Amino acid sequence: MDVSEILTGLYSEQGRQNPYPFYAALHAHGPINHIPVRAEHSTVTAVAGGYDVVDRILRDPGWYKGLPPGWEEQEILRTFLTSMMFVNPPDHTRMRGVFAKTFTPRRLGALEPVVVRIVEERLDRMAEAGGHGAEVDFVADFAYPVPALVMAEFVGLPAADLAWYRQRVDWIDEYMDVSGKTPERLARANQAAEELRVYYRDLIAHRRRSPATDLISGLVEVLDAGDVDLTEDELISNLIVLFNASFVTTVYMFSNGLPLLLDHPEVTAALPGDDALARGCVDEVLRMESPVHFLARSAPADADVDGVPVARDDNVLLLIAAANRDPARFPDPDRFDPRRDGPPSLAFGVGLHFCLGSAVSRLEGRIALPRLFARFPRLAVTQPYTYSGSLFLRGIDKLFVTTGEAG
Repeated sequence: MDVSEILTGLYSEQGRQNPYPFYAALHAHGPINHIPVRAEHSTVTAVAGGYDVVDRILRDPGWYKGLPPGWEEQEILRTFLTSMMFVNPPDHTRMRGVFAKTFTPRRLGALEPVVVRIVEERLDRMAEAGGHGAEVDFVADFAYPVPALVMAEFVGLPAADLAWYRQRVDWIDEYMDVSGKTPERLARANQAAEELRVYYRDLIAHRRRSPATDLISGLVEVLDAGDVDLTEDELISNLIVLFNASFVTTVYMFSNGLPLLLDHPEVTAALPGDDALARGCVDEVLRMESPVHFLARSAPADADVDGVPVARDDNVLLLIAAANRDPARFPDPDRFDPRRDGPPSLAFGVGLHFCLGSAVSRLEGRIALPRLFARFPRLAVTQPYTYSGSLFLRGIDKLFVTTGEAG
């Protein structure tokens, strides 16, 4: 297959269900390749799947996130482009500095007992629902509620609002996909952004009246003290993006990772009580089944990237999931090895836009996985599963299991 055929296959239903053969085919063409103009990528010049190229571009502060045309007219794009995840320096530096003042090791440390409590509560629910051999939806009963409840408590969202919140997250994620820029999906994403802005504005007003120990309270405190350069609208944009990014990726870390782990019973049997192995499993799941599959960056000037010319302001599509299986950096890249040596995966990005919530996701994985397999050593998947229709955020949304007898 040539590069154009590889991308066509990647965007097909077959590619969405299993993109890895297409990534492997792309690696055979080299770390970065020119691509022909496509309707969905009208300004994309090249596609990169090599680890070193993707890592280098992400680390280079000159490569920036381009602004889509007409972004001022769309609520969802205005929300994205007034958040630190989507803006460039100096605004990115200014916004991230505000969150760094509240996203502290102390606050993260205080989150560990919260994670333990929520994980144990969800395991109890799974045991109850899975009694007498009944099937349990692992996503609905564990993979979704654990990170959602943890982030809700960390950020300061009432748990009762999560079902309403999830629908808006889904609308935004549908629009984020490479094929999601339809008028219908744009309208739903705009509606979601508008409703979430009203929601957070009310929540911020409540925290001003009744401060708590959550992230929103801490952010409102530093904002109102006048010590930071951030508007309330920017605060709301960042809260919307932070919550979405932090818990959806963790949902897929769990749901994508479970079948991978169950294929290695010697690993799941050894997980309880082995913290180093737990950390390694989290890292290897994120490498092999990255929830986020691609990003894009725009060239700050005319450039030659490993022999591929890229004009100023043109985009390079960065295939994170392909880079994480680059055979030049990960020998036998399709083999699950939680004790693997080598470079870190790019699942949470690197450089300026490294995911601020990655520490929370890793904490949840490190705590949850050993407890899951200690409680249910005979956990088994019972039905075929499919991956979501999105390639940007790719994950299993329904995963039916039986728990077996509790260990």
